[in-house]
Amino acid sequence: MSPAPESHYADGAGIRYHYHDLGSGPDTVFLHGGGPGCTAWSDFGPVAHLFAADRRCLLVDIQQYGKSEKSAIKGPMWDHHAAKTVGLLDTLGVDRADFVCSSWGGTIALNLAAKYPDRVRSLVITGSMPVFYGPLAPLPENGHRGRTARDIYYGGEGPTREKMRDLITKLEWYDGSKLPEETLTLRYEQSLDEEERALAAMSDSPRGDWQDLTEELGQIQAPTLFMWGMQDAFLTPDYPLMLARMVPNGNLHVMDHTSHHLEEERPEAYHSVVSGFLNSLSS
Repeated sequence: MSPAPESHYADGAGIRYHYHDLGSGPDTVFLHGGGPGCTAWSDFGPVAHLFAADRRCLLVDIQQYGKSEKSAIKGPMWDHHAAKTVGLLDTLGVDRADFVCSSWGGTIALNLAAKYPDRVRSLVITGSMPVFYGPLAPLPENGHRGRTARDIYYGGEGPTREKMRDLITKLEWYDGSKLPEETLTLRYEQSLDEEERALAAMSDSPRGDWQDLTEELGQIQAPTLFMWGMQDAFLTPDYPLMLARMVPNGNLHVMDHTSHHLEEERPEAYHSVVSGFLNSLSS
């Protein structure tokens, strides 16, 4: 993991976003996951330089994460994130982009593609949960494993480096012995942010009202690749297979020896598959 590149800030329909801007070429927006301490760089830093060789990569900290604004969200959560992200694109002069997204960020992008179809060329989605039915029954916590993990991490004595290591190695990486210390440090130190801890203490209340995106999935016309880990600790590959059937132009790739963070654990293989998909599409 190399040091994070220069920070930039821009307005997104009234929200102050932090982002990194790398490379040149087709505009490609990267949206990260929702785990404690997640940022655009912690999720996509290991693979960003590969994409930046022939793409403009906009690595965005989602609202309430990283160095972006930590204000509370009211009303439908995915509608809020989609509208604010489109506002950011307007500020940055991005008319249309490919979206490469993990978990929380992927659900934002799916909703954005349904509500603002002219802004999305294609989608790559990993580990996202836009609907709360289907192949969820075998999973513990009734599909709420991420929320449970967050509550445990911030509960009790509060965040510790070892609790962060335990969270990542048990839920996000297939082979936790390969977790770089730099990644662990990035996540742990960000999780100590006072505003993030305050949001975590309020559980889900400041994150907006949950939305089921069943109807929206059927409206997405952008070519979509669901990239999934064979050993994903949150949702088995049966779940994205269902999603790929619900999206009119859906595809699925399941990668072996990975869990929830494919782009970190196997960056070269992740880039190879994703770039192959993106390059196969007509402009």
